[in-house]
Amino acid sequence: MNSPEQRIRRLVTRLGWTSVALGAAPLVKPREVARAVGVDDDPRAGLVVRMVGARELLHAALLLAGPVQTVWTRVAGDALDLALLGGAARSRSGARRTRALTALALVGGITVIDVYAAARSTRRQHGGRRPGPLELRASTTINKGPDEVYAFWRDLEHLPTFMLHLQSVDDLGGNRSRWRANAPLRRRTVEWDAEITSEEPGRRITWTSLPGADVPNSGTVHFAPAPDGHGTEVKVVLHYDVPAGRLGRAVARVLGEEPTQQVRDDLRRLKQVLETGDLVRTESLPEGTDARRQAVQRPAMAEGDQR
Repeated sequence: MNSPEQRIRRLVTRLGWTSVALGAAPLVKPREVARAVGVDDDPRAGLVVRMVGARELLHAALLLAGPVQTVWTRVAGDALDLALLGGAARSRSGARRTRALTALALVGGITVIDVYAAARSTRRQHGGRRPGPLELRASTTINKGPDEVYAFWRDLEHLPTFMLHLQSVDDLGGNRSRWRANAPLRRRTVEWDAEITSEEPGRRITWTSLPGADVPNSGTVHFAPAPDGHGTEVKVVLHYDVPAGRLGRAVARVLGEEPTQQVRDDLRRLKQVLETGDLVRTESLPEGTDARRQAVQRPAMAEGDQR
């Protein structure tokens, strides 16, 4: 009887040979592949298709010769393919749109298999236990008093004004709230209920998500007078689950959602909102809290001020 490790190794090997097949076709017949996925009208399609093929062959080499956890590289590649095909389908009509949507569905099915294999490989690596949550820490100094900064954060409905991945936070009363956020690649919305478990006005807020959350998380924000006596030092400590610990964090970076940088950017925007009363935006972009509709923010402080 095969052991769980052998079954996982066999599945990853099969996915490696799948990558060989998926990588060879774009390199040998890029025009035909571009037509099959509905992007043959784009002059850049040949180059992009060849790059995707080369990437698949790299996945194949990693999966066939490396540890089973390298299957996470395929998950990252799937995410990029879904983004490319989703954009292609949105910008086309008729037969090309149909072909792009068909390809999108096929890649979606492959992604399910890849995620399953990646999760299995990770569980075996951790002895069957679920990986612990990722801890994030960031801080900044804001030229406002602790009570004012605390009061702004404590009104949870303010959070989407500087946390651009959040769509909304609704106060449910009784120290409970409902959060809605953009998932990676903005393909869907995730939501969860959270509860403030302890707080000291002007000094600290601690919360945790409630059972059933799409994104299990918890955190604490500390507010303290700045060492020089001017302003408030804000320190954030967050815990949340990502797949496969460090591997999942690497995937998050590929998706453009590197979590530590996101928290730092959120604090820069908080500083800007409290010190200037608004965010700096590019005039051509519309207003709104959706991260895809926000301008790239100028840092609200010098990099050396980031703690």
